[in-house]
This record gives sequence, C-alpha cells and structure tokens, in this order.
Amino acid sequence: MKHHTRRDFLKFGAALPLALQALNLRAATTAKSPPRRVIFICNSLGWYEPNFFPAKPGEIDTSPYLKDLAVREKMTVYQNLFHPGMDTSNHDSEKSFLTGAPSPESTTFVNTISVDQVLAREMGGDTRFPYLSFSIYDRGWGCSWNDRGVAIPPMHDERQIFDKLFGEEDLRAKRRQIEHDQHVVQCLYRDMAQLKAQGGDAAKIDSYRTVITELEAQLKHEAFWLKAKKPEVPNTLSNDPTYAFSTKIRNLFELSKLAFQTDSTRVITVSLDWIYGAITVPGATGGWHTLSHHGGKKDALSKLSKIEMEIMKHLNTFLSELDSIQEKGGSLLDHTTVVIGSNFGDASNHTCNNLPTIIAGGNYDHQMHTVLDKPTPLCNLWLELLHTHNIDAGQFGSSQQAMGLLKG
Repeated sequence: MKHHTRRDFLKFGAALPLALQALNLRAATTAKSPPRRVIFICNSLGWYEPNFFPAKPGEIDTSPYLKDLAVREKMTVYQNLFHPGMDTSNHDSEKSFLTGAPSPESTTFVNTISVDQVLAREMGGDTRFPYLSFSIYDRGWGCSWNDRGVAIPPMHDERQIFDKLFGEEDLRAKRRQIEHDQHVVQCLYRDMAQLKAQGGDAAKIDSYRTVITELEAQLKHEAFWLKAKKPEVPNTLSNDPTYAFSTKIRNLFELSKLAFQTDSTRVITVSLDWIYGAITVPGATGGWHTLSHHGGKKDALSKLSKIEMEIMKHLNTFLSELDSIQEKGGSLLDHTTVVIGSNFGDASNHTCNNLPTIIAGGNYDHQMHTVLDKPTPLCNLWLELLHTHNIDAGQFGSSQQAMGLLKG
C-alpha cells in the first residue's frame, strides 16, 4: 500500500470489505483439518444456451460444453435460475451477479454487499488474504462489493498477483507503511472528533467510524502476517504469447489453485470480462462482445463457441487439478465450492433469465443436472451457500427461501 492522505484513506476504506468480526489470527499450518474454500467465477458474456444446458434433462452427455468435463459426478448444473429486476440491465448486470441488487443500470443504483464478502467476513480471518478478487483486465470493478455497495477493485496482472502471494516481502518498507497508515488512522480519529464537536452530519460521522474500524482491522491483520513467511512455490505461470486471452485465463485459474493449495486465502472471485477488442483462440479470431451478439448467425456462433469451449477447457483443467490434490478426508475440490456462472442468460439479447450456473466440489451430494420447476431467484442458491458455510442468514438479496438446492 502506498502512502495516503486522510482523504485517500477514506476513499480506500470505502473499497475494503466489512471489518472482520472475529479476527482469530493464527498460522494456517495449525489447522487440524482442511479448511473450506469458495471461488466464484463469472463469465460476464454468458454461454450460448443450446451448447451449455443438456438437451435432455439429467443427461450431461447431451451438453456440447459439459460432456467432456472430468468431474461431472462432483458437479450440478442448475437450470431456471434468474435475478429479479434485471430486465433492462445490459452489461451492468454483472455488478449484481453476487449481490442480486435490482436495476444496476439506473443512475441512482446503489449496490449491496456481495455474497463472497459475507463469506470472507466469516472465513477470511485465518489467512494472509481474507479474500482475493481477479479479473482479465483493468476495469476497476468486478464481482466483489463491500457492505456499502462500493466496488472492490480486482487484480488483473498475473505477475503482480504471484508476487503479492508468494514474492519476498520487503519487511522494512512494510513496517514503515503500516506505521504511516496507523498515523493516518489517528488523524482520521481527530477529524471525526472535530466533526462531532462542530455538530457535523451524523451519516458522515458514521462513515468515518466504519472506515476507521475496517482500517484498524486490516492493519492489525497485516501486522500479524508480517511475522509469517510466505509459502514457497514454483512459478508455474505460462508465458505463451500465442493466445494471450487463453493464457490469461489459464494463469488466473492457476493462481487461484495455488492460493487455495497454500491456504493463502479461502475466498476468491474471478471476473472473465472482455468487452473491448479482438481476441484469438485456436480456430477463431474476433471481438468476444461482438460475437456474443450473434443474432443466430452461423459464422458468429461458430467463432463464439470456440471462445466458450476454450474457457470451458481451462475450467475443466482447473477442476481436474483441484480434484487431483489430495488432503485429509478428500481432495482440494472436495473442500472447495466452485461456482461457475454468468450475469447473462442470453448475452445476444441482454436477458438475465435462465442463468447458466454450476456448483462443483464442496463435498455436496451432486445431481449433475437439476431443472427447477419454475423461475427461481439465484439468490436462493446464494442463501443456501451461506447456510452450508455456517452463516445464519434469513435472507440474501432477492432470496425467497432455502430450497435444498445444495444437498450435503
């Protein structure tokens, strides 16, 4: 973290997750059993529905995209999920993928906390990084939003991410940074006290108080982990420039695997978002966004399917490698809930019905393919995900009820 002014700190604090309620800090190596992890992967331009969902209910082999997945017995494809209030949301619907907040395209839209951040608040205190957020390029926002509905900027540079996770720490510089940040927090305390004395706006005072609490928790967390050496792992990132888009996705999944394997974090979001410019994958070149508006044209669909199959190839590798890593009582995949989905049901028409959704791993009693009787809020699934991770929530986003979608 660079040096900040008090104003910078307030802006930065607005992008932090909710303060950890129970900062029970301890080295990961003391864990007696493998921890549970969660990763949310949002393919922001969706999947071509006829190629994604099985043509015959319950028969994964009838899905061109899913039939070759190696861990089919450890996954469930859910059909007929949607986010209410997204009728005209366009690409802004990605903002609500993990929150369920309606009308994200509105000029008065204020988001809510994303489900990954609720989980990070509960699960993140025992790791160096309470959560990690990744994206393909530097857009400034992805899937993660804090409790005040402010975007948490994702990381996108694979080399910088690897260095953050496993690179050697400059301890002296880090200590100076922490000391400086603690001084800024004290300045914020003085500013808040002065604001109170002047009869300042109560909402602004509350904002100061919330940001200070979050920053103090983060600084305490950073100071603790400064004493713990980072894991030593070989750099297995690809440098292949031939297919830069494919290499990027492969590397983000590789970083996610390494972060979980070393217990550097237990909550990750990955935003596969590529709106601008052409990409090249084996057998096709074109603008992913343009091709997603295929209008049923055969040539566009052919190129689009190659892009989507390339993504599915890397997802298959990611899931297979998680399942090949053995831990006490099962594989890394068994102890990791992998959520694969999208904010679009049909990107060509910008509709948000029948959202493609997969839950893999997590040691659930998977059904491979579940077709719900009627359109069901995706937040019902998010609510159950919280429940299965021992978070007692009566509601989340647009959820209506728990439906037993995740059977343990």
